[in-house]
Amino acid sequence: MDIDFEKHPELMDRLTLDVMPCFAIYSAANAVMRFYKKRLDALDLTYPQYLVMTVLWETRGTTMKALGERLQLDSSTLTPLVKKLEGRGLVTRARSKLDERLLDIAPTAEGMAMRREGCEAALAMTAAAGETLETQAELRARLIRVRDGLDRA
Repeated sequence: MDIDFEKHPELMDRLTLDVMPCFAIYSAANAVMRFYKKRLDALDLTYPQYLVMTVLWETRGTTMKALGERLQLDSSTLTPLVKKLEGRGLVTRARSKLDERLLDIAPTAEGMAMRREGCEAALAMTAAAGETLETQAELRARLIRVRDGLDRA
């Protein structure tokens, strides 16, 4: 989209922080991190580790490749997260019996035991934001459309 600001100088006056969704998204993301930090400290998890565990709670195990795709993380970012969780006894890593090129990641019993508190944190965020599961799903869908549109651009 090429805008000729010479022909439309009023647009520059209209493009303030108050109307730009980028700042709202940025500040909301920071608020989410602050909100979760308090709850995740009790689980001794960082937010990225929590995301890994959330996928593993849901799937009961997956491959490293699928985990990276789901979280949109490359292996150089994901590997240290998973290794740290493994070191704490929360996940296991093992070569796939079906395809040794793949690395299977699964939650341990101790890792699964954290699921309730993890889900409580997610529901607390929904409530604190004044959302319901339904309205939160609508917001998520809109944000994904924004993300995907930006990725395509």
